[in-house]
Amino acid sequence: MHENDISFLIRKAIFTVYNTLGPGLYESVYITALRHELEKLGLMVSVEMPLPLIYDGIRFEAGFRIDMMVNERVIIEVKSVEKLAEVHHKQIITYLRLSAIKLGILVNFNTSKIADSIHRKVNNL
Repeated sequence: MHENDISFLIRKAIFTVYNTLGPGLYESVYITALRHELEKLGLMVSVEMPLPLIYDGIRFEAGFRIDMMVNERVIIEVKSVEKLAEVHHKQIITYLRLSAIKLGILVNFNTSKIADSIHRKVNNL
């Protein structure tokens, strides 16, 4: 399945979760519900996936954790904050670069309009 197809299904699942639960809950709640919706759509989902740092040819377990990895092709970073900060956007771009994954989605569930809170990020490999 192509990243764009996966992205379409992720967006559908995000809308389902948001419309069911609404804003203002903990990130862990949205991750659990989103995982369930994505798996119902037939996607493989890994949660809290470790991301090692390879620096100077050495592999370090630096403690990075990707919120969600879908079909080993798309990273989802889930937030539930008053407002996304620039660091949130940089974080997912860095995760994409470190993992060599092409597509990421940053979503903030603590919003009054979910459509404006889903951000696609592309790794220019």
